[in-house]
Amino acid sequence: MKFLLPEDFATRRGRRRAWRSLLLDDHGALRLVYDNTHRLSPKLWRTYQPSPSRIARWAGMGVKTIVNLRGLRNHERQPGFYYLEEEAARRHGVRLVNLRAYSREAPKRDFVLDLAALFETMDYPAILHCKSGADRAGLASTLYLFLHERRPLDEALRQLSFRYGHVRHGKTGVLGAFFGAYREAARAEDAEETPEHFLSWVRNDYDREAVQAAFRPTRLGSLLTERILRRE
Repeated sequence: MKFLLPEDFATRRGRRRAWRSLLLDDHGALRLVYDNTHRLSPKLWRTYQPSPSRIARWAGMGVKTIVNLRGLRNHERQPGFYYLEEEAARRHGVRLVNLRAYSREAPKRDFVLDLAALFETMDYPAILHCKSGADRAGLASTLYLFLHERRPLDEALRQLSFRYGHVRHGKTGVLGAFFGAYREAARAEDAEETPEHFLSWVRNDYDREAVQAAFRPTRLGSLLTERILRRE
């Protein structure tokens, strides 16, 4: 992965490095033949890391917000593909929101609450994306359908399935375990699974470390997510 400073990206050499980052390091070339984009509602789509041309296409369709679930790194340098995304969003007048999720860790409390608030305030139509559109996009899609569209949790959880590239038996399966922990808590209280109850559980009772520690991926699943698919 090639990390650049903003001033690096401003140079011709830096831009070439950014494009190599997108097309080669980030598997962008594969997305030219495999489109993992799906519509969640009339106003929201889930997808993978978009190229500048994809962002131009989204903007032409009226998209107003891009939610980048890969977020920003905790240092000044960022991956080259991020600068390409940021530049294209700015050029086409699309708001770029960076929220960092993790595909192989239980979600952080603040991430869930910030995303829930964003669904209520951002301008639509919108897209949300991670690297491949499989795991973090599946997590956010589940939250969107359950919290914002108020769909039954069983229905929303279909967004975390192999249809979209999500592997529940690998380390990425901890995302499903997060929802499983909530459902156990709701059953223990004999409570209805509602957005309000879920958000209260996240604020007051969710134990991220316990969910993380209790989840056990299978060896084959881990091989698939860590070595073959190389989940981020």
